Amino acid sequence: MKALVAGLLAATVMLLGNTVQASLQLHLKTDGLSPAEQQASQALLDEAMQALPPHFIEQLDRRIDVGWTDQMPSNAYGQASLVSQLDLNRNLLAGLTDGSAATQKTHRPHGTVRREMLATVLHELTHLYDRARLWPSAERHLIQRCSRQKNSTGLVGIPDECRGQTERRFTLSDDPRLLDLAGWQQYVGRRGEREQHNRQIARSPDLYEISSPKEFVAVNMEYFLLDPSYACRRPSLYRYYQEHFGWAPAAKDTCATSYAFLNAGNDFAKQPLGQIDPERVYAVDYLLAEANQNLVSRWGHSMLRLVICAPGRPRGPDCRLDLEYSQVLSYRAFVGDVQLSSWDGLVGKYPSRLFVLPLSQVIDEYTKTELRSLASVPLILSRSEINEVVEHAAELHWSYDGTYFFLSNNCAVESLKLLRSGSDNPQLIGLDSIMPNGLLEVLKARGLADTRVLDDPREALRLGYRFDSFRDRYQAMFEVLKKHLPIKQDKVEDWLTLTAAERRPWFDQADLRTSAALLLLEQASFRQQLLLAQNEVKQRYLDARELEHGGMDKANQTLQQLLANSGFLSRPAELLDEGGYGLPQANEWKRLESESSSRQQKLLALTGDLDKEVRALLEPSRAAEIAASEANLKQLGEHLRALHKASGGLELP
Repeated sequence: MKALVAGLLAATVMLLGNTVQASLQLHLKTDGLSPAEQQASQALLDEAMQALPPHFIEQLDRRIDVGWTDQMPSNAYGQASLVSQLDLNRNLLAGLTDGSAATQKTHRPHGTVRREMLATVLHELTHLYDRARLWPSAERHLIQRCSRQKNSTGLVGIPDECRGQTERRFTLSDDPRLLDLAGWQQYVGRRGEREQHNRQIARSPDLYEISSPKEFVAVNMEYFLLDPSYACRRPSLYRYYQEHFGWAPAAKDTCATSYAFLNAGNDFAKQPLGQIDPERVYAVDYLLAEANQNLVSRWGHSMLRLVICAPGRPRGPDCRLDLEYSQVLSYRAFVGDVQLSSWDGLVGKYPSRLFVLPLSQVIDEYTKTELRSLASVPLILSRSEINEVVEHAAELHWSYDGTYFFLSNNCAVESLKLLRSGSDNPQLIGLDSIMPNGLLEVLKARGLADTRVLDDPREALRLGYRFDSFRDRYQAMFEVLKKHLPIKQDKVEDWLTLTAAERRPWFDQADLRTSAALLLLEQASFRQQLLLAQNEVKQRYLDARELEHGGMDKANQTLQQLLANSGFLSRPAELLDEGGYGLPQANEWKRLESESSSRQQKLLALTGDLDKEVRALLEPSRAAEIAASEANLKQLGEHLRALHKASGGLELP
């Protein structure tokens, strides 16, 4: 028995000894190298080994021969070949040996030649690691996603990545979670198929990362290991690598608790630069602008509302009443809105970008101008999911520049992708809907949207879950007109389609109350005329043949400047130098503040100039109707003041 125990003990010790030694070894090929070259080369490899995660070294359990070769393009640094060899460019050896590479600047991302050499070694080793096997974290994550999907839906709608999962081997760059964060999203409606093009192209440390998921993993590994600010610049990816390796390098920076954003509100007198603190976000709502009869609006418009608490207010239901602090995340085509041209939206002519807008502006746009109600439906997300949706929205705000397609990459699809990649909620996996109203129904069916808040219309309005179209208010004012004036129209829409000249004769017959109703309706008509004019101007601006006609040069030049200068509101990376990447950091804030304020002042000035010049771009009939509406408003205002004074009231301003 003692002999048996001793034998087992010896075997165990031997097994443990073999396990300890089974780890990554970088073996320098010294043939043809001088002692100084050997020393400099070994120092580079030692530094690389010190930078790597312990799990990485343990799992990549092989000897890798590292050598210098002159069979490499002059602009290349190195390349891993097969499974156990790494070649470096001999042209760089002299600078590494005499130390000049440590101070020699380069246009490449890491700054100096030596730093780039170190990054190259780490990059190529990551490729070897990525090819090695199905890593436990990726496997575990995939199985969890797939098993939950099967449990909730059976076999219907399971992503392709879940089918035959026991037969397929996944590498790190195949991990569905990594692909979501990196920018290779699931195509909506294609059962888990991934998008071919990565559009997270702004504020990239190295655009080579978007050439493929494999390169994305390797490039970001460089920054995860070498840049102490990576955790603050790309927090979701930092967390992914940290969880995968169970380890992270020491960070020198303390990350800000809030994220910078540019508010694309239309009040150009306000500073657009702001901050969103996830801890002040009480909830994320699915914000649906209900449908109307326009071609591209008949299924509604999808947005996300961040319910943000006023400063000093504890997080809770009362934050829903802090409407002035709520922000809206709205994917829109850059040039105005998707209603600009239905055909161009179908063929993907416009950039799709994530706008951050004040809730008050969104309410006015839809309820007063487009006469569409808004429903703000709470999404059932955990605290951590809310925080991570806000975080990822900030990352996309600074990095994403997509393409709008009406049928495959519209507002509903973009909003769903943001929710899925931000929250990583398993109920969103395999969820498909390309229609805004259909997406709300699917979210409800999955238990992710609480539509019960809309059951009592009066309470929904009072608590900020619903914002009604002004159509009903306008109809009520129209009923006042019908009661006091012998007009022939039956609906408010019929009244608003009359020309300003056709409405004007009724003004002198109106009493005080009727005049007030007329004024409200005239304001509604004027807003509609401005909306029509805005779309008309944008149409003509985009039509190069129209712009070649004479008499429009000055107005067109102003409009071009306005659009060019407003682009930063949806692509804020324009404001910063190319040296930084990811979320802006404290050392970039001053430039952000200065540049955004300067651009906003230009917009303020340009809008004043445009108001004087833009009517040259309008059809004569549209310009005449706007002028007539303005005259109506002036006449009604004077008439109302006179009636009020005659009734004994104080004089109105």
